Amino acid sequence: MANGKASLRLWLRLLTCSNIIEREVRARLRRDFNATLPRFDMMAALERTPDGLSMGELSERLMVSNGNVTGVADRLVKEGVAERWSPPADRRSFRIALTGHGRREFAAMAKLHHGWIEEMLSGLNPSERETLTALLTKVKTSLDEQGRNAA
Repeated sequence: MANGKASLRLWLRLLTCSNIIEREVRARLRRDFNATLPRFDMMAALERTPDGLSMGELSERLMVSNGNVTGVADRLVKEGVAERWSPPADRRSFRIALTGHGRREFAAMAKLHHGWIEEMLSGLNPSERETLTALLTKVKTSLDEQGRNAA
């Protein structure tokens, strides 16, 4: 049982750290850019795919429902940071991509975001960061394997 308690403490510590970082990133995005984390995440996904993504692809990459993707996409298009179009081969579907303005806006956001994460993790030296990354990669791999075995 002692192992179970240690595992539970570890899970709670991971959850707490993740929640603290996410809360701080949300607050800073709101403060510095009047933006939400879903907006930032969608812009990041679109930045990595200059030719754009379908709504289904965005939903899959962001691991959210199509409804959530559509609402954020509509706002990005309305604000001129993204454009939406129907591919000639399938007029029933839509693709979305960042505009030049959107790319510049995201670049500014991403630069500050990177600095925020650096600042929040500054209590770890480079070696500790590497060790923690390796350990978390091992945890993720184990979880992925368990998920495949359960399916």
